[in-house]
Amino acid sequence: MALLPILCYPDPKLHKVAKPVQAVDARVHQLVSDMLETMYEAKGIGLAATQVDVHERLIVIDVSEDRQQPLVLINPALVWTSPETHLNEEGCLSVPGIYDGVQRFDAIKVTALDGAGKSRTLEADGMLAVCIQHEMDHLLGKVFVEYLSPLKRNRIKTKMLKAQREERDDKD
Repeated sequence: MALLPILCYPDPKLHKVAKPVQAVDARVHQLVSDMLETMYEAKGIGLAATQVDVHERLIVIDVSEDRQQPLVLINPALVWTSPETHLNEEGCLSVPGIYDGVQRFDAIKVTALDGAGKSRTLEADGMLAVCIQHEMDHLLGKVFVEYLSPLKRNRIKTKMLKAQREERDDKD
């Protein structure tokens, strides 16, 4: 297993649309393992392959209290959404330290392959539904800050670029 570098907003690679995973093979198993390790190390609850610069339709999630219930969704597709939505406070490993409200469906149904390559249908609500929608956005090249006003988005972009510059300067 290996920790993978997480792309930070506004990196343009975060806007690439992910392609379907062609085969659930040893390479994908290794990627899943590395993504889970990276997500846990970063104290996140979800991570999309796009965030680690792999542009394939794969996400890992663990919203459990004990962090022992990893969920792997390969080639996920939203097949149903509830009519009800809710404003949720969201953050993102690619936008560290930034949290804001995003409107999401209260409940969803998703089809996907699991980590073993078996087809499954998953119904989710609450935090899991929010997390799945957030991570699936990454596969479409969308970061949660894009739901915010242009003013907020520009402030966040400026803040992130400044933090990245300072980090580079500290390394020099």
